[in-house]
Amino acid sequence: MTAHKILANRLIKFFANMTKMLSYGFHALLPNKRFTLPERSGALIKGKDRPVPRIIWQTNFTNKVTLPVYLNYLFNRILSPTFAYRFMITEARADFISANYSPEIFNAYSRLQIGAAQADFWRLLVLQKYGGVYLDIDAHAVWPLGYTIKPEHEELYIIRQKNELTNYFIASKPDNANLARLIRQVMQNIEEDTIAGVYDMTGPGVFNQVLDYQNIPTTFYRITCNQGSFTNEHFQYIDKPQGKWTKEQYKVDVVRKTPPES
Repeated sequence: MTAHKILANRLIKFFANMTKMLSYGFHALLPNKRFTLPERSGALIKGKDRPVPRIIWQTNFTNKVTLPVYLNYLFNRILSPTFAYRFMITEARADFISANYSPEIFNAYSRLQIGAAQADFWRLLVLQKYGGVYLDIDAHAVWPLGYTIKPEHEELYIIRQKNELTNYFIASKPDNANLARLIRQVMQNIEEDTIAGVYDMTGPGVFNQVLDYQNIPTTFYRITCNQGSFTNEHFQYIDKPQGKWTKEQYKVDVVRKTPPES
């Protein structure tokens, strides 16, 4: 089965790269054309309940996206038809956290000044509340999620080379003890504010610090979920002058400084 998934991965990449190349021409002809990602959409096919709810969660700074990003969204919907879809823009993320978590957590979240860091924290909080599968906006499943996430799974993480955990795909039940540990570490990182970059402050660095890949269920990214096949930095950030977080973090502190006590 692994060989079948690797072949599927390569075929998807080939197809996706073709659509990406064609999208340059599309947006050259229609530079202002954008497609709307829905805030919520039901499953196309009813599936049996499992510990990990059949919900795909995504976020972005806007719901108006270019053709490649929209094709990435459509591909995930078609490949995993038993999953519902939920999407939040920046403002909706803050509203969700304010409504569902303590002032302490909301205040910590509000100190994050870079969208990617906010999205890192939000994905942990929304999965801890509702459960489901988080995917980055440029991430796509390689195999239907209903088959990748087994009935016995209560959580599932992906690893890259050298067994490095990452966070662009997270599957979890609600009220997950491991997510609680990750949330506490992010809170501590924000409070101490001694880490300069997004990666270690709120991102994959936290996963590799807190979790032991040998003691949690993992799957290799090439047979599970990939990034950047359909889209790229140009198409993702075409309407964001600040650019990608990797550039923004050199211009803006990840964490807003708290005013000194009087």
